[in-house]
Amino acid sequence: MYAVKSKITVCVLVAVLAGCAATEQEQRAGTGALVGAGAGALAGQAIGRNTRSTVVGAGAGALLGAVVGTASTPRSTGYCRFQRNDGSIYTARC
Repeated sequence: MYAVKSKITVCVLVAVLAGCAATEQEQRAGTGALVGAGAGALAGQAIGRNTRSTVVGAGAGALLGAVVGTASTPRSTGYCRFQRNDGSIYTARC
């Protein structure tokens, strides 16, 4: 039961911190960390079948997910995406 509570706590904490991100790169890193932690925890539990393996897998997955999320952020071109009142998206200089 302790492992389930700690997993939920970690996921909630990462989600809250990811919501505070200011830039797209920070948002992608936070999302990558969250997804990576979940996948790593599942893999760790499947491989080791104990709490230690689950925690190590979650940590490694979070780190790898944050790196991939950061690296996959598109480079800034000086253009931003905006949304009109009708919901359509357009691109213009920032």
